[in-house]
Amino acid sequence: MKKFWYLFYNVFFIPIAKVIILIAQIFNSKIRSGVKGREKLFENLIINLAGIDRKKKMIWFHSSSMGEFEQAKPIIERMKKENDINILVSFFSPSGYNNSLKYPFADVIVYLPFDTSFAAERFIKLVRPNLAIFMRYDIWPNLIWKLEESNVPFVIVDATMRKNTPRKWFIAKSFHKSLFNSFTKILCVSENDVKNFLDFNLKPEKLLSVGDTRFDRVYQKSLQAKEKKLFKENLFDGKKVFVIGSSWESDEEVLIPAIQKLLKYEKDLICIIVPHEPTIIHIENLENQFIGKNKTIRFSLMNNYSDERIIIIDSIGILLTLYYYAHIAYVGGSFKQGIHNVLEPAVYGIPVLFGPKNENSQEARQLLKIGGATEIKNKKEAYKTLRNLFQNEKLRMEKGKICLDFVINNIGATDKILNEISRLV
Repeated sequence: MKKFWYLFYNVFFIPIAKVIILIAQIFNSKIRSGVKGREKLFENLIINLAGIDRKKKMIWFHSSSMGEFEQAKPIIERMKKENDINILVSFFSPSGYNNSLKYPFADVIVYLPFDTSFAAERFIKLVRPNLAIFMRYDIWPNLIWKLEESNVPFVIVDATMRKNTPRKWFIAKSFHKSLFNSFTKILCVSENDVKNFLDFNLKPEKLLSVGDTRFDRVYQKSLQAKEKKLFKENLFDGKKVFVIGSSWESDEEVLIPAIQKLLKYEKDLICIIVPHEPTIIHIENLENQFIGKNKTIRFSLMNNYSDERIIIIDSIGILLTLYYYAHIAYVGGSFKQGIHNVLEPAVYGIPVLFGPKNENSQEARQLLKIGGATEIKNKKEAYKTLRNLFQNEKLRMEKGKICLDFVINNIGATDKILNEISRLV
């Protein structure tokens, strides 16, 4: 069956995908950037590999983008600290690649080549990995088959599998069964994920529940965040701070009317809005929604701060640190396509709010179940929930403690993962 899927993928799927990419790059700047970034991929890879000690073992980590790479960092940093090895990091997306070029714990940082049989084989022959680690879900068939042919052990880390995933539908199930069976090990986030992977008729010994490195990473970063000084000291003394993290317009349509009303009653309220995409148009649209006494100021202009109650973040990469200042946080994406990371605010021991589109996050569902998080469905619920939490300090503290305990109780995945992969190299 594997031979059939190899032929189907390379004869049918890859040619169609190439045409789609060629057309899509005309209209999509992100795709265009990815295509351009790969133009001299192998030439750059040869140069970068020439500068490292090839006597050391080579561990290759692949992540789709920044979010998945954040999950890899606790593993990479521990491996580098405890072993004399080379680390190569690859990305599929331009955002992950461009934002990680200065990452100090990687010896080589590259784009993943487009998944043709020739490119996959050449990439593996150049890199000569002793172990390949794929983060979460971004796996590519030709790379998998070529790694298997080369007798290189390879694993998925932080693996998740939903019960009703399309990967289990009809012919797709046979295809993914073929891929997953090739892996040396699949290290899952939970026992429920193990159970869902077993639906592909995998050997049970390939699967193990070890937890999620996101817990380790957010806890690690929260300790570092306390040392960073994004705002002047004592700026928020006596204030109630509400952070809206990684918001889309669909989130803001629900929250901003609630905030406008809340500002009339909560005289000490400060709202920090962190757009998911802080474009000029998006920021100006936010500014236009607040008038009169509820003035806004951009983060880049905080040296001129004069008691504005709405702070709009016009930079990226500081959200987790911003949650440090919050008394309550809202996590965006949950009125659009799916919620962003709820662990980032939860680690600071504050109540977490989000919208109804949260099925993509096990952590969000668990926080709802144990009472640390609150789901809001409309403007009225947003206002009522915020007013109640700001007025009832005991309730706010209780919910915050539930969130912090949830994170603390789930730390430790990195140790378990390192124990498993150490047996493979």
